Amino acid sequence: MMDFITIPTIIGIITFGIYRLFELFVHKKERLNIIEKLGDKLGSLNPDSNLSIPALESASKFSTLKIACLLLGVGFGLMIGYFICLSSVQGFNTGNYWHNNLYQTVSVIYGASVLLFGGLGLLVAFLVEMNYSKKKSEK
Repeated sequence: MMDFITIPTIIGIITFGIYRLFELFVHKKERLNIIEKLGDKLGSLNPDSNLSIPALESASKFSTLKIACLLLGVGFGLMIGYFICLSSVQGFNTGNYWHNNLYQTVSVIYGASVLLFGGLGLLVAFLVEMNYSKKKSEK
């Protein structure tokens, strides 16, 4: 029935796989070149000096905040989705929504609320990071 789509799909998957394989090797060479250049710069510095790379320091400092805000947003989205389904879907608490074609509605409510509040969590993390960097630059 769907035989017309299998050949282009298989060719697309193989092409994408080969592309990702080449990209993997190219990025490996780029990373090695960056490490070599960074090693040359570090070798010429005084070993007693404190070396800090601002981009790496900033990324590692706020990664925990981003993950925490994302997980809080996802959890809050699941909770809000549950309360929306509990109040609006008839028979949700008894499990009768499986028979009434309301399963899609419940899925959309849960998916939308998780994505919405997960995005809001990441937005909060971004605003906190921007506020911190603004205060740090003012000092």
